[in-house]
Amino acid sequence: MLPRALEIGPGIRLWREALDAATQRALLAEIFARVPLAPFYRPRMPVSGKPFSVEETNFGPLGWISDETGYRYSAQHPQMGRPWPDIPAALLRLWTETTAYPAPPECCLVNRYRGTARMGLHQDRDEEALDAPVLSVSLGDTAVFRIGGTSRRGPTKSLRLESGDVLCFGGPARLAFHGIDRVVPATSGLLPGGGRLNLTLRRVTTPESKTPDQGADRASPALYALGAGRG
Repeated sequence: MLPRALEIGPGIRLWREALDAATQRALLAEIFARVPLAPFYRPRMPVSGKPFSVEETNFGPLGWISDETGYRYSAQHPQMGRPWPDIPAALLRLWTETTAYPAPPECCLVNRYRGTARMGLHQDRDEEALDAPVLSVSLGDTAVFRIGGTSRRGPTKSLRLESGDVLCFGGPARLAFHGIDRVVPATSGLLPGGGRLNLTLRRVTTPESKTPDQGADRASPALYALGAGRG
């Protein structure tokens, strides 16, 4: 059973210590059992091709990717050329318990932060199903998370996301700018060698779409022009 959610702002809820230590270890094992099938890699910025500071992989029918041609969803790992592994069942249950959305997530983006990796302010807006919230699960070292409104230059607030915390934003906050300012080293012993994993669950297509691949490999012109960091 989840603890009581904290209302961070309109449409933004945070469950502190939603996953206990044993659940975190079990989930981490599920993640790394899938990594050989879809290894971590560094996505590249649109146009410039500059590598992200974070490494990423995906689980689910669709994976979020980025390269010189733009941001988009794809049914295949860009380097391996094969489908992404399935989303762990524990994450599907967490989505159902926290979002009340009538369809499951189609993408679990896994970002790995090591060293000085960070994520600039950005919006998650490459999805067709913008009525579905975004669910974020933190594992490992504490992150300083920043979130604002729908304007890049608007006011923001920061909060520390610790291992086992779960954050959900949707409704009026669905297109909020957000990012990771920094990761605080040595604040968790969960990941071998330290660092942080962020698991971002998203519904990509609307539930009435005919196939889960509909909308895949769809670049977002708005984000392509911005060239913002993602995750």
